[in-house]
Amino acid sequence: MQPKRPERGPILRLFEVRAKAGCVGELLARFATTSAEVVLDEPGNEGYFFGREITAEAETVLFASVWRDLDAVRARFGDDWESSFLPEGYEALIETCSVRHVDLSEGWHLEPS
Repeated sequence: MQPKRPERGPILRLFEVRAKAGCVGELLARFATTSAEVVLDEPGNEGYFFGREITAEAETVLFASVWRDLDAVRARFGDDWESSFLPEGYEALIETCSVRHVDLSEGWHLEPS
């Protein structure tokens, strides 16, 4: 029996990257432009954020996008929605990467600052 996939949302799409040595800055710059363009103004996208691991020697960066529901994720990323989407030029900067999806419907609470 397969586990039930979330259908309600919101859905957090979390792209995690271990950058090649010395490439964190360039990846973060691309997250601010190229990766943002991948999700910005897409139907069902409710925003995005990105950053790097806090430790000084960290080579891990994250790009997270929030989606209304799983249908919106599927509509944007197609049949391959469970795989990492790498815009042109990203492979040269990345050691390893993964993508996962988190159903936030059970615990979504965010207060504006």
